Amino acid sequence: MYVELSDEARRYIGRFDELTGVTPTDCLVEGDRLVFVVPAGEMAAAIGQGGETVAEAERRLDKSIELVEDADTAEALVASALAPAAVNAVTISEQNDRVAYVEVEEADRGVAIGAEGANIETARRLAERHYDIDDVQLT
Repeated sequence: MYVELSDEARRYIGRFDELTGVTPTDCLVEGDRLVFVVPAGEMAAAIGQGGETVAEAERRLDKSIELVEDADTAEALVASALAPAAVNAVTISEQNDRVAYVEVEEADRGVAIGAEGANIETARRLAERHYDIDDVQLT
């Protein structure tokens, strides 16, 4: 699926690439927070040893940065977006609309939801942008 990027998102992707050597496939700009979708297999390079690379990018961009590893399936992308929550399973239902039902351990529900719902909302936005999923719900 084609993802349309705003000019602002394109600028942040370019700067992140310059700072880390990793070119994200998508960027969500959410106030003082950026969410970059990093190509599969390039997460370690984007983070850097001890988190140094991403910390420097945060400092230089003056934004909080979250990284999500890109995936070949909607299920894997949703699970990646909810990390570090332990996701047991993701099931896509196609009744009236497309909904990703995510099974997480009870102890990880708060992590999956995130502060003020930020993590679950990120998963929803990415699933919609990349796989035309209407909603993501925890079970």
